[in-house]
Amino acid sequence: MKKQTRIIIFGILVLLIAIFIYTSLFIVNQEQQAVVLRFGQIKKVVTEPGISFKTPFIDNVVKFEKRLMLYDIEPERIITADKKTIIVDTYTIWRINDPKTFIESMRSVDLALTRIDDVVYSNVRDLVAKYNFEEVLSKKREEILSEITKRSGENLKQFGIEIVDVRVKRTDLPPDISKSVYNRMMAERYSIAAQIRAEGQRESEIIKAEADKKVKIIISEAQKNAEIIRGTADASVISIFADAFGADPEFFELRRIADIYKNSFKDGMLILSPDSPILKFLYEEK
Repeated sequence: MKKQTRIIIFGILVLLIAIFIYTSLFIVNQEQQAVVLRFGQIKKVVTEPGISFKTPFIDNVVKFEKRLMLYDIEPERIITADKKTIIVDTYTIWRINDPKTFIESMRSVDLALTRIDDVVYSNVRDLVAKYNFEEVLSKKREEILSEITKRSGENLKQFGIEIVDVRVKRTDLPPDISKSVYNRMMAERYSIAAQIRAEGQRESEIIKAEADKKVKIIISEAQKNAEIIRGTADASVISIFADAFGADPEFFELRRIADIYKNSFKDGMLILSPDSPILKFLYEEK
């Protein structure tokens, strides 16, 4: 009986020791950081991974993420400097860099997200409102986001929060405005296309006129050269015939008369008189 009592007492002691150890220790993972609270007061902050101690049943351990966290902010309507309403969809990358300050000011991550939402949206609204719609969509956007990140970080630093980056997932016009803008852009593009076509047509007519002018000049010069060559050739023929005629006038006279009769005999019969010049030559030759 005594032996059983001793075993029970030993078991209870072991159980109490196990409970004491279990409630005295807590583990902080590599991606975590912890704050030990006692009656709402901060007793210890643990930022390194490992096993730590706390007062059992009295201290409370609150753990936070040490890694970067993503907060997706709801899309908001913002009016730009040129009075256009746009929908800006942003997200924020942040982390808790001072757990002591964070728990003193925010107490929880949910409350911190609400504050991040307010601060980032306020800065997005203020900065985007200073630029035109086209500037927000252009390379200027990187400059705007950099300034939003800087301002949001300064605003939230006092709460132990570090804003690493603020990005824009999407920038759109509201559906009703988007349609009207689309129609206006189409009209502008059609107008530009018509202007370009008109300029092209005008350039085409100028080029054609220049080409026609050059063609006329070339043809005129070619005709002029041809006339010169033809005149020179005719002069040469006349000269050659004159020289040949001077060398033997009777032969050429016979040739001329023969050509006349040849053309006359071509389509019918010709009756010659005895004193015909051609017969004269034939008689003389005989």
